[in-house]
Amino acid sequence: MKNIPTFVIFTLFAFLTASCQESEKSNLTLLSEEVPTDTPLIFGEGVISMGDTMDFAITFSPEMDEIYFTRRAPGERNNIFTSKLVNGGWTVPKIAFLSSEETWEFEPHISPKGDRLYFGSSRPINDSIKSPGLIQWYSQKKDNGWSEPIPMLKPKAPTYMMYLTSSESGNLYFTSEEEGGNPEDGGIYYSNFEDGDYGDIQRMREEINSGKMIAHSYIALDESYMIFDGEKPSGFGDSDLYISFNKDGIWTKAYNLGQSINTAQTEMAPSVSPDGKYLFFHRGFEIQGENGDSEWLGNIYWVDFRTVKETIERNISSN
Repeated sequence: MKNIPTFVIFTLFAFLTASCQESEKSNLTLLSEEVPTDTPLIFGEGVISMGDTMDFAITFSPEMDEIYFTRRAPGERNNIFTSKLVNGGWTVPKIAFLSSEETWEFEPHISPKGDRLYFGSSRPINDSIKSPGLIQWYSQKKDNGWSEPIPMLKPKAPTYMMYLTSSESGNLYFTSEEEGGNPEDGGIYYSNFEDGDYGDIQRMREEINSGKMIAHSYIALDESYMIFDGEKPSGFGDSDLYISFNKDGIWTKAYNLGQSINTAQTEMAPSVSPDGKYLFFHRGFEIQGENGDSEWLGNIYWVDFRTVKETIERNISSN
């Protein structure tokens, strides 16, 4: 190296650095001016995250060229919005085809294979007038887009079923509660997909379901970890994000994602990009509306998930 001029070494280093950064880019970086590292940033500010609405629960197609998320403006109902990557740019988000005019639709999730788009809805089934309550619906992927929404009648949760996410094996994880239970005591349930059908609903154990308002679980594609939100003594605010690891079929205790992620505000509704690079979540706060009712505002944030996960695993190993 001593015979190579300094400017050549510097140029080579700059080239390799730029190449590395370029390889790190994904379609999602087109929506934000800055790409986060270990500090969360607002995702798609002014496009996905508006600031004067509640934006949350984002999901991506496996190719990361299609986005669905929930938006609620003050005084209005939840709607699912979508944006697509077209000719190297993202379209302006618009209300998705699956949203109805009178009921609430929210918390979409695209399956790891990209063949199903799940979402929660209170719409009536078929031509009935009465709503069945909050259940999951799905659209099937077709060559020309998505099918009309279909009610998912199996598996059936104890009461409602919301924020469903699925693993590569087809196992489902979601939020629900027991009949007659207190909403604060709800929790995370699952149903395994075996022999072409779903098994009985099961409640996850206390490693996950301890504390209050345990909800909104994101399951890793290979089920090696789960991220969810809830209120625990170790928290920093109303609701924090936690992670539990699956060790040979046994879930570890839940670890707080730390002060770089969690704040005095509410953090909830996590998801991870299909390439495993970025963690997305909602951060928001409550305000008083003009009519005296409370309203919720907040944005979708993103952060380098690999850094967050490695830090937690390193801390676990050292302790």
